Amino acid sequence: MKLTKLFLISLAAGTLLFGCTQKPVEPKTCGGLNAEDFVTTVNGKQTGLYVLQNGDICAAITNYGGRIVSLMVPDKNGELGDIVLGFSNIDGYLKASTPFHGSLIGRVGNRIAKGKFTLDGVEYTLPINNAPNSLHGGPEGFHNQVWDVKSANDTSLVITYLSKDGEMGYPGNLDVQVTYTLTSANEVRIDYLATTDKSTPVNITNHAFFNLAGDKYGTINNHILTLNADSLTAVDSTLIPFGKNVPVEGTPFDFRTPKAIGQDLPMDPVRFINLA
Repeated sequence: MKLTKLFLISLAAGTLLFGCTQKPVEPKTCGGLNAEDFVTTVNGKQTGLYVLQNGDICAAITNYGGRIVSLMVPDKNGELGDIVLGFSNIDGYLKASTPFHGSLIGRVGNRIAKGKFTLDGVEYTLPINNAPNSLHGGPEGFHNQVWDVKSANDTSLVITYLSKDGEMGYPGNLDVQVTYTLTSANEVRIDYLATTDKSTPVNITNHAFFNLAGDKYGTINNHILTLNADSLTAVDSTLIPFGKNVPVEGTPFDFRTPKAIGQDLPMDPVRFINLA
């Protein structure tokens, strides 16, 4: 039986847009990037940079890992700023100490305990890349693949990848299609479509790092955040949840009322989440 799963994330940049009338950014200057700096060959496939433009916002995406490299939006004064952290060339990603920076994540985001899972009575073993666990699809997950460009125009980019049966230990041939769109509502929309010929875990996401103040204005510690969450999921020493929910009251994770992200950073978060 063929299984199909659809995932959708909509990231609204509209909160930073106030009817600005900025002159459209030329494609090769989105985020100050040069497309030529993203051309190389990885595993026999060519990488490149693709720029989307819709009104006042532009996004730069590379097909190496499907990474969002830059997202330029105007603030309330009409000044353009880059709210996604990224490197200025492909070498930055190839040599990064954080291999998942800005990339698509799959087949499964987050950790699989000890790199093992059982599905339909069969135990599967995955490569360990975050000892003792398998993280974000393994060392050769979606982040390390050069995706095929199916179509590209001014406002959307469609990329595809075939994760073959047994790749990184996962069962089934998994056809994945990801569509990046800049909408007329000033949104960045990411649509994920995955089809497999066997039952298999699928949990795809994007690993972009955002700084809504723009890359020139320091950290996100002064961002005001609200989370309607009364509890958090505790994890063991290897960051695997062990089924216990912990009240957020009295912890640095209490964002039930608006507060700056960095307000309680001096508190040690580990002692609140690592309770095993």
